[in-house]
Amino acid sequence: MKPPEALCVIMSTAGSQEEAERLADVLINGKLAACVQLLDITSQYFWEGKVCREPEVLLLIKTAASLYNAVEKAILSHHSYDVPEIIQIPVERGFDRYLGWVRENTQPVQER
Repeated sequence: MKPPEALCVIMSTAGSQEEAERLADVLINGKLAACVQLLDITSQYFWEGKVCREPEVLLLIKTAASLYNAVEKAILSHHSYDVPEIIQIPVERGFDRYLGWVRENTQPVQER
């Protein structure tokens, strides 16, 4: 029996709610993610020689691990940042029915 598709959460940020919603639409409509949660945050970071503090929107992207490259490409194609945050976090465990829903609503690379 084939093991179930590995899942992950990909984290990214956007500079505005509008940009975050646009990125989420691209990922959901492209079947690259089953769910994208958008959270208002404040980021403090070092950039180009100075400390910055800016409002951002954090995207938590629920998807199949095999789709990481496609998700990264989609984000890079539609993002306003020169160096956007794109970080993959493996899902080790979770509620079976929820994980099944994520698998049903993402399209593995081999089916593209």
